[in-house]
Amino acid sequence: MTTETPPPISDPRPAAPTPPPTAASTSPAASILPPAAPTSPGAPIAPRPTPRESSQGLICPNCAGVVPVAEGLRVVQCPYCNLHSLVQGERGVRRWQVGRQVDQGRAEEAVRGFLGGMRKARDLRRLATIDEMVLAYLPFWRVEATVAGWLFGRVRKDDDETKPDEHYVFETMHWNDAAVDVSEFGVHRIVVSREDLSPFDSQALHAEAMVFEPSESRTAALDEARTHFVRRARRDAAQKSTSYENIQLLRPEFALVYFPVWIGRYSYRNRTYQVVVDGASGRVMYGKAPGNILYRAVALVAGLAVGNLVLVNGTILAALAQTDDDSLGLLLLPIAVGLGFILYGYRQFRYGEEVEDKPREFQKADAEGGFLGGAIPSVADLPKMMKTGMTVLEDLEKMSRQRR
Repeated sequence: MTTETPPPISDPRPAAPTPPPTAASTSPAASILPPAAPTSPGAPIAPRPTPRESSQGLICPNCAGVVPVAEGLRVVQCPYCNLHSLVQGERGVRRWQVGRQVDQGRAEEAVRGFLGGMRKARDLRRLATIDEMVLAYLPFWRVEATVAGWLFGRVRKDDDETKPDEHYVFETMHWNDAAVDVSEFGVHRIVVSREDLSPFDSQALHAEAMVFEPSESRTAALDEARTHFVRRARRDAAQKSTSYENIQLLRPEFALVYFPVWIGRYSYRNRTYQVVVDGASGRVMYGKAPGNILYRAVALVAGLAVGNLVLVNGTILAALAQTDDDSLGLLLLPIAVGLGFILYGYRQFRYGEEVEDKPREFQKADAEGGFLGGAIPSVADLPKMMKTGMTVLEDLEKMSRQRR
């Protein structure tokens, strides 16, 4: 008896079509042009090319290989599958550089000049030794736009009344901010004009100094610039209250500026500190130094004396001068100023072991500061002031217990 093998059962479903060649990617980094002629199966794989200049790798959407992109190129070819890609996105931002005008010797003089001052250790200039001076180019986003619009609101007419106000805005404004993490350098903004800018030369800059590449988002920078322009327009309008506003940015120009800085490091009593010098003007942009113990003690005593004088006498005079029609602000003003002096003196004594010099023009454009350039806290610092005041009372109580 013979057994016949049944024929194989065929799948009634239609066969899956052969997938077409990989389509061009539409990622933000690269839009793909038609690929070049495919290589033969036995052809050797092309070696990874060395970029001519500072490059940033893109992922090829066809073979997932890393495609180096030399500075300034818009069309690149994958070294593995020969696929051509059109570079788009943040690499297409126009780049500028500010020429270095300060040599190392002049930068060292600026660092030595920084070592002096009442707030710093008395023997700092004599004992400090400069260990190194490094030239670097930091990237900064720069936005220039014509800000146009209007604001409707009310402005103060006299002490008790306001009147309607319509404020028009049509002004060219500038904004810049660091495009890289500058927490170590303390420089968030630069002072630069259009006349200071020259075309970016990547090869020359890399041969001269250490060049940082941007890591902050372009979109976030543009949003921050827009916020700054709107705040500036509101500040210029000086309205007590605004009921409607329409502010637009016309023809915004977005660019990346590489700015030269000298980073100096010096040693003092087995500790290392850092100073950042403007490579274009020679000014100190940021620096740290050990504090002066004598200055801290004098600041504490002077802050307590002046603060109590303003707090007590100023409050009495304000109470005598107050009438029924006056607001409570006149009475609160000497209290706030007196507390400001007291807490400033205390903070100088407690936290003055290390001094930071941060000129305002190199900090963020919308950084808030108190009276006298931040030396005396503002009203917005009241919660922090009250917390510090409680710490003062606790420390005084501990000192009293230790004496007993």
